[in-house]
Amino acid sequence: MKKDFSGQVVMVTGASRGIGREIACRFADSGARVVVHFHKNSQAAEQTLANLSGKSHMIVSADLADADAVGNMAEKALKEMGKIDVLVNNAGVYEFHPVATTAFEEWQQSWKKTIFTNLLGPAHLSFHVVRHMMKNGGGKIINITSRGAFRGEPNAPAYGASKAGLNAFSQSMAQALAPHNIFVYAVAPGFVETDMAASVLSGSEGDAIRAQSPLNRVARPEEVAGVVLFLADEGTDYLTGSIIDVNGASYLRS
Repeated sequence: MKKDFSGQVVMVTGASRGIGREIACRFADSGARVVVHFHKNSQAAEQTLANLSGKSHMIVSADLADADAVGNMAEKALKEMGKIDVLVNNAGVYEFHPVATTAFEEWQQSWKKTIFTNLLGPAHLSFHVVRHMMKNGGGKIINITSRGAFRGEPNAPAYGASKAGLNAFSQSMAQALAPHNIFVYAVAPGFVETDMAASVLSGSEGDAIRAQSPLNRVARPEEVAGVVLFLADEGTDYLTGSIIDVNGASYLRS
């Protein structure tokens, strides 16, 4: 049965492409008004907007590593849309910085950029949106984390650490916000068939990556989006604090 988010406003960060675009489109197809966030690629964000069903959507831009820009973006979205019922913190960066071969200056830059974007950005945006949700009767926050938070990211340790932190943040907020009728979840995909992963999946490592799953493939963006819409729908309140793996059994944790 098709989900109905009519009358709801959903904000999706990193919605200019990939998983974020698919999430935004699925919510729009289900009747929601969508706030499409992007950082640099305005053309791709406009393309996402053009693909959305319905009307009254909007685009906002901010560098999630800039706390002031995040606050201004939240204020702008709330002023124009009137509310935010669902926040999907999807945007993130991934940079290679293996410890054995990376210069210390580059190492520091990668850690700073990754932690500020992947962890502090969602935390700061959630802070502003939560203030509104408390006054508006509640809401839902869904954070897109990663399989790498559990299995490790040897060539991008800041990414693994940032996503592990986002998992912990999700669970802390789930406990803090449940009394306010605000429910918080994390969705942890493995590899997903997106533009960002295309070069790796089409290269020499592609077959080995697909073979990590007994399905012998990686996830499709719509599969991740489907889990997000499920969590955003009614009847999932008692799942608050959950981390949902979407990795095709490529990594199983106890």
